[in-house]
Amino acid sequence: MTDFCYTRPMLNRVFAQVALMDGMMERVGADPVAAAREEAGMAWYEARTKCIGCCSGALCRAWLARARWPAQPPAFCHNADFLRRCSEPPGSRPQRRGTSPVEHGGAR
Repeated sequence: MTDFCYTRPMLNRVFAQVALMDGMMERVGADPVAAAREEAGMAWYEARTKCIGCCSGALCRAWLARARWPAQPPAFCHNADFLRRCSEPPGSRPQRRGTSPVEHGGAR
């Protein structure tokens, strides 16, 4: 018996959804570094998980095909708040718990 999560149809879906999220991030002007640092990486993980489980892939593809850069995240996107936070200019982003290098023993 095989694990359904590792079958080719499921892997194809995961890769397709990841590509959509990458396209969405690019289109809204989200900073990938800011996204990875948000809540010490947990916000990125949560956003990827939401995207992989999302049933709005067709809407997302259509939005990406017509939206011009930079755009606001669409209302149907479950990651709209995350994308907005990662699109803010660096000086206007509030420090969130887990985002400071000092909290993780990094350079001061």
